[in-house]
Amino acid sequence: MSNLRLIGLVIGVAGLALTFWVYRGPKWKKSNFVLSLFFNLLLISVCLRPDILNAFRDFLALKQAERGRILALLIGSNIFLLFFVLYAKARLDETRHQFDLLVRSLGMREMDEDPKMMERIRPIMVIIPAYDEAENLKGLLPRMPSEIRGIETGTMVVDDGSSDGTSDVAAAAGCLVVRNPINRGQGAASRLGYDILKKSGVRIGVTMDADNQHEPGDIEKLVVPVLEGRYDLVIGSRMAGGGVRGTLRRTGIVFFTLLINTMTGLKLTDCSSGLKAFNMARLSEVDLREDQFQAAEVIISAAKKGLRIGEVPVRALDRMCGESRKGGDILYGMHFFRSILRAWWR
Repeated sequence: MSNLRLIGLVIGVAGLALTFWVYRGPKWKKSNFVLSLFFNLLLISVCLRPDILNAFRDFLALKQAERGRILALLIGSNIFLLFFVLYAKARLDETRHQFDLLVRSLGMREMDEDPKMMERIRPIMVIIPAYDEAENLKGLLPRMPSEIRGIETGTMVVDDGSSDGTSDVAAAAGCLVVRNPINRGQGAASRLGYDILKKSGVRIGVTMDADNQHEPGDIEKLVVPVLEGRYDLVIGSRMAGGGVRGTLRRTGIVFFTLLINTMTGLKLTDCSSGLKAFNMARLSEVDLREDQFQAAEVIISAAKKGLRIGEVPVRALDRMCGESRKGGDILYGMHFFRSILRAWWR
């Protein structure tokens, strides 16, 4: 027996023993046990009888190749590894989803325990996810509308685990304040806001950023088409309203918008705008899971559900204080592209 086979045999036997040692009692998981058992038994079998690989080697037309059986084993192990990675990712995604539901339920509990918070719910509610945006909110919140077309309008700040007094600033401005116990990202914070609006029977919801790059005066332009029943989701297009600063940033918006239009059949001009208005009854049909880069997911998921989607031009302002926490343009683009693929595939 070669040294390579001997090493493989030792690893297989040790792995087999470890399988029975680890997956016992309260740690028992049938799928994990079977997977580990299969892998180690296969490794032991190959080390004891390498000729069992001959059929697989011949199937891959490697009979004449030097060390054909080893090549066949490497190919087979990589295929196994690929399926294992996909299996592990599916389990991880489900765990992340369950964690998301748990954290959101904690935020909802705060509303249930304080009836006075429900008194601040209005027929139209603006959701502002915020992470350490106290200084920007000081300039933004006093300019928020209190009514649109005679309908009372409120503002909800979702404090996404801030440590700079974001909640205090929002409360002082008279806003409804809910909190994520930890920082999870704009998308996750928005979902908590959606949950509250759904439960409260709010008719129209609006999302906007906390960095002062959206003009509160533009909110009415987004809400009116929803009020009139022309659209279920209205996006504030910065590209139609004068564009954004930075050549790379503009190029990215154009490219990704074209990609999303191709996937959905829409004719949008700005796929990454955080300023949106939506019919809450229809948004409840949309499954959203992205923690950070949710703009593309909202559009793609809404299009799949048949929501009527439109745009209105809005102004893009400069961030008043601080810097974006989503990374530079290149890194942001990579994450945004990944969110597009995941939303489209799901």
